[in-house]
Amino acid sequence: MLKRRTFLQASLAAAIASQAFAAPARRPKILLRSSWQVVNIGDIAHTPGVLALLEKYLPEAEVTLWASGDFSEEVSAMEKRRFPQLKVVKGSIGRDGKASNTDLQEAIQVSDFLLHGSGPSFVAARDTGDYVEHTGKPFGIYGITYGGAGKNTLALMNKAKLIYFRDSVSLGKAQEHGIKSPIMEFGPDGAFACDLRDDESADAFLQANDLEAGKFLCCIPRLRHTPYWLIKEGRTLDEKKHARNEEMKDHDHAPLREAITRVATETNHKILLCPEDKTQMQVGKDNIYDQLPAEVKKQVVWRENFWLTDQALSTYVRSAGFFGLEMHSPIMCVGNGVPAIVGRFAEQTSKGFMWKDIGLEEWLFDIDQPEQVARYADTVIDLIRQPEAAQEKVQAAQEVVTRRQYETMNVIRQVVGL
Repeated sequence: MLKRRTFLQASLAAAIASQAFAAPARRPKILLRSSWQVVNIGDIAHTPGVLALLEKYLPEAEVTLWASGDFSEEVSAMEKRRFPQLKVVKGSIGRDGKASNTDLQEAIQVSDFLLHGSGPSFVAARDTGDYVEHTGKPFGIYGITYGGAGKNTLALMNKAKLIYFRDSVSLGKAQEHGIKSPIMEFGPDGAFACDLRDDESADAFLQANDLEAGKFLCCIPRLRHTPYWLIKEGRTLDEKKHARNEEMKDHDHAPLREAITRVATETNHKILLCPEDKTQMQVGKDNIYDQLPAEVKKQVVWRENFWLTDQALSTYVRSAGFFGLEMHSPIMCVGNGVPAIVGRFAEQTSKGFMWKDIGLEEWLFDIDQPEQVARYADTVIDLIRQPEAAQEKVQAAQEVVTRRQYETMNVIRQVVGL
């Protein structure tokens, strides 16, 4: 008997296969404007996630990635291992309408549609606006958070053929602000579909650190404001944000330390303390690992080096679950069938509320609400003590996500003429 998740995936695959799509006269060309920064594995995950969706649901289309300037060779190589035919261009469009290089110019000229990828906002509004202004070609926005925008950006969003917001709070705000794109709906963050893998590196890391598959939880710390001044050239110390980080760091990590202590003392599972961005190795050491009792530390592995999305995801799928203060590692976890608990606070965007949208409200915690924090550690322990119930929740959430991926991609099919 097929499990619920397997049945869902099989049903959707059959539905897609059964549709009699006429072969297009030529392959439509989609220019995917995506990739925002490479210091965070979650920001990286947006792009391969949307690429995987386009590959699955629009296999007839030819997709070129229009990447941001800091899209590194290392990240490009990782993504091309998964998408070996992927063409990547960089650059910008000048006031005269000409691209800054011939590769981008050609990609723009032959494209039929620009799709702005998933992200924390309408990140590349300027590039998208330049594309629309100088080509007159259509565009859409897939899986973003919206918290407000200036007059020019709002006018541009009104021209979008479709806008999918990754949380219902963003959708409501866009409607409240009068955005009039003909299709505005909830559409999951692209990172749910990320399926990058580096199993060899993950297995080697687990073996070297005495971590047994299915017998450990992953935990990621986070400061209120990412201290980019520590990892990005040219950034200077933001004293106000730094002061807020210092003020709240003990408060924010106390629930994680409690959960780790209980896992270490009440179960036979270990904890992997790991990063989502390049600052969090030190954040985890200072605010969690170094403050744990010696007997608890024995059950905790602190990852001291940054990793890329493929190794991280291969590690997550070998774990019993995830908890912490980040968002995109949980997204990748749930997208790949792994239970994940999200902690959030006021300084973050509304993206965390997507956990309510996909039915995981019980795994969403506002760290500023004492009554919610009081049940945080118990919920983490439940991932271990009630694994079947946790899997049922994950599978139900996956049904919501997979259905919306199917529906939203079919709309994009229609918009590009497939």
